[in-house]
Amino acid sequence: MAFMEKPPAGKVLLDDTVPLTAAIEASQSLQSHTEYIIRVQRGISVENSWQIVRRYSDFDLLNNSLQIAGLSLPLPPKKLIGNMDREFIAERQKGLQNYLNVITTNHILSNCELVKKFLDPNNYSANYTEIALQQVSMFFRSEPKWEVVEPLKDIGWRIRKKYFLMKIKNQPKERLVLSWADLGPDKYLSDKDFQCLIKLLPSCLHPYIYRVTFATANESSALLIRMFNDKGTLKDLIYKAKPKDPFLKKYCNPKKIQGLELQQIKTYGRQILEVLKFLHDKGFPYGHLHASNVMLDGDTCRLLDLENSLLGLPSFYRSYFSQFRKINTLESVDVHCFGHLLYEMTYGRPPDSVPVDSFPPAPSMAVVAVLESTLSCEACKNGMPTVSRLLQMPLFSDVLLTTSEKPQFKIPTKLKEALRIAKECIEKRLIEEQKQIYQHRRLTRAQSHHGSEEERKKRKILARKKSKRSAVENSEEHSAKYSNSNNSAGSGASSPLTSPSSPTPPSTAVEHAPF
Repeated sequence: MAFMEKPPAGKVLLDDTVPLTAAIEASQSLQSHTEYIIRVQRGISVENSWQIVRRYSDFDLLNNSLQIAGLSLPLPPKKLIGNMDREFIAERQKGLQNYLNVITTNHILSNCELVKKFLDPNNYSANYTEIALQQVSMFFRSEPKWEVVEPLKDIGWRIRKKYFLMKIKNQPKERLVLSWADLGPDKYLSDKDFQCLIKLLPSCLHPYIYRVTFATANESSALLIRMFNDKGTLKDLIYKAKPKDPFLKKYCNPKKIQGLELQQIKTYGRQILEVLKFLHDKGFPYGHLHASNVMLDGDTCRLLDLENSLLGLPSFYRSYFSQFRKINTLESVDVHCFGHLLYEMTYGRPPDSVPVDSFPPAPSMAVVAVLESTLSCEACKNGMPTVSRLLQMPLFSDVLLTTSEKPQFKIPTKLKEALRIAKECIEKRLIEEQKQIYQHRRLTRAQSHHGSEEERKKRKILARKKSKRSAVENSEEHSAKYSNSNNSAGSGASSPLTSPSSPTPPSTAVEHAPF
């Protein structure tokens, strides 16, 4: 079986979901402006860091571009007079640091191309829309029946995945969506197996999988075409968004936060679990469940983007589940991500943080039971339930699904084996990343504990005790020597010492001296 352990030589497959952190280390005043020297770090390794230099005008430009998100971001205001004063620069530096903290800890903002380019220009300087257009143009040379209507700019969250509205030349009223995506860091299939599996996707028929009209791939990317659905995804329904709008505009700051009706939660949840079980039983790795990857077709949920795991793309929620060592298989990743999706369906927004300590009131305690089994501290610590277990829980067990479509997805034995090994490699990288994060967290906690005020006081007390104990021991040793000297003088140097003087006991004041 053709199999590739490593990515192609010379190809840097960056994991775009690894968080970037930024700390302003210093500032320097030039003739008419101030530059801020920023240390940016990818992930937990200090070695994987670099310096960038930014002016206030660069921050202002970024902030203007992020206004599409509809958020009130804490950028310090402009100041034309007195902006070179030392005190003002120090205060502005604090404000800019707070601004960086806000955009790097916001899950959607931190993953967007604007922020990535600001913090990491070396890795995000490419124009991915242009690259996608080149690939699509090459495709159209051999498939002239398709035609691009318009680019669907930034409708998704991925930096290296682009979308175009399409039409068929002899059916001009029918609209389709073309998606193009580059390879990701978890692409472990050989080029041959990868291309075969991508081309197999249009043959996948399932009532809860959104049909792929056309799919093709080369050694570096994949291109897929699906029917355009003007009602959009499950996330569009929750956030009352327009499908063609940019991702930041649709989901960063919803105008009205409102969850779905209980019956919708039950039906949609059951449909999604059924398709996850189908994929798990087929041995097809998914790992990319979130509300934007679920298309709404009437009252039916249909899963999108089965190609993501074949391309080796990282999950939308990777920065969450990489913190928990018990979420270490793609099946458990799907279940954890289902918890995120269920939370969003229930409350109309994502959780503030994970794990979730307590859940707000829900339409039913049966909803909370499922959320607790996937997002609570105990669940994240001890592991996820299986999809089969979730299907048996009261929230979903009484849902009747009516569909006449029979699932079909025939994967040749050779490709099943290729998928199995690729899945193991994806999980191996996840487990290694989780191990590193766990060790880093332990070290950070130990250093924090060591540097705490309480610990410093303890160390001072111990040092004083040790110092005083040493002084007492020296005093005893000196007394013993003095006694030996007197005995030698009285009975001759050669006389054996038969009864040495008892050492002077340390005074009570020394033993119980206040420290």
